[in-house]
Amino acid sequence: MKMKHWAGVAAATAIIASFTTQAAEVNLRFAHPWPATSAIHEGLEDWRKSLTEASDGRIEVDMYPSQTLVKSASSYDAVKSGITDVTATVQGYTANRFPLTQIIELPGMVDSAAQGSCALQSLYDSGVLNDEYDDSHVLFVYTNGPGHIHTRDKKVTGPEDIRGLVLRRPTTVVGAMMEDLGAQPVGMPAPDIYQSLQRGLISGVAISWDGAKVFRINELTNYHTELNLYSLSFVVTMNKDVYQRLPDDLKTIVDEHSGTYWSQHMAAVFDDLDKQARAEALENGDTVIDFDEDVRKAWKPALDKVTEEYLISLEADGLPARDIYQRARSLSESCREI
Repeated sequence: MKMKHWAGVAAATAIIASFTTQAAEVNLRFAHPWPATSAIHEGLEDWRKSLTEASDGRIEVDMYPSQTLVKSASSYDAVKSGITDVTATVQGYTANRFPLTQIIELPGMVDSAAQGSCALQSLYDSGVLNDEYDDSHVLFVYTNGPGHIHTRDKKVTGPEDIRGLVLRRPTTVVGAMMEDLGAQPVGMPAPDIYQSLQRGLISGVAISWDGAKVFRINELTNYHTELNLYSLSFVVTMNKDVYQRLPDDLKTIVDEHSGTYWSQHMAAVFDDLDKQARAEALENGDTVIDFDEDVRKAWKPALDKVTEEYLISLEADGLPARDIYQRARSLSESCREI
C-alpha cells in the first residue's frame, strides 16, 4: 500500500515537473559579478522572481552570480555576443564605451544611490545616451552611493596623504587624480580587491561603502576617508536579438520590469548596504574621517581639476560633454530629495 502511495506521489511530482518545464517558453541566463550571498544578488533576484511571476512562469531566469558564467570585465560584451542573455554590470568595466554615461560618476555628483539612480535613469530616458547602448536592449540603469578611500595602515585626511600609496582605482578619472597627487593607481575589478589587500599588493582602495561590505574590504582596512570621490554607474541590459524574439505580450512584461521602479529598487539595496558598512567599520573600531567642510576644501582643487580634464577630453572627441554634465548636475539636484 505504501509503495503504491509513494509511486503515485512520484508520478504526480514528475507530471508537475514536466508541466513546469514545458510552461517556461523562455529561459534567460543572467550573469553578474556579485557574490550569491550578497544583498545585491538578492536585489537582482527580486527582479527575476517578479518577472517570472508576472509572466505566469513563461519566462524563467537562471542566475549566474560571482563571475561564474562570464568575467566582470567582459560582461557587457558577453550580453552583446549572446554568451549571456542578461547582465548587470559596471559601465566602466568596458573602457571608453560609455563616456557620457560616466559623467554621472564625476566627483561630487552623487550623495546617495537613490539620488544618483534617479538622475542617471532620467538622463537615459531623455534619449541623450542612446548611442552608447545601441548594441544591447537596456532594462534599467542605476548608481551606487559615493565612493571613498579605505586604507590599511595610513590615515588619509588631505590629498598629500596618498602620496606613495598603491591604491586601487575604480575609474580612470579617479586614477588620474591619484596619479596627479603622487599615488600609484592600479585598476582591478572589485572581486579581486580582497586578495590584493591581503597580500599587501595595494595599500588601499577607492570604493563605496557597499563595496567595502560586499567584497569584505572592511575586514582588512582600518581607515576610511569619506570624500564623495565618485559613484559607479550600472546597467541591467539584455541581448537585443533575445528581446526581439520574445512574443509581444512577453516583451510588454519585460518592458514593465524596466525603468525607474527597478532602478530605485537597486538603489535602495545600495543605500542600505552603505549604512550597514559604515556602522560595521565603526563597530570594528576603525577610524572614519567625515566629509566635513575642512576635508571638502582640502580636496576640492584636485577634484575640480579631474572633472574639468575629463570634460575637455570628451569635447576633444566631439562629444557634448559639458551639456550632458550640466543636465546631469541639474537632474542630480532635482533628485536630491528622492
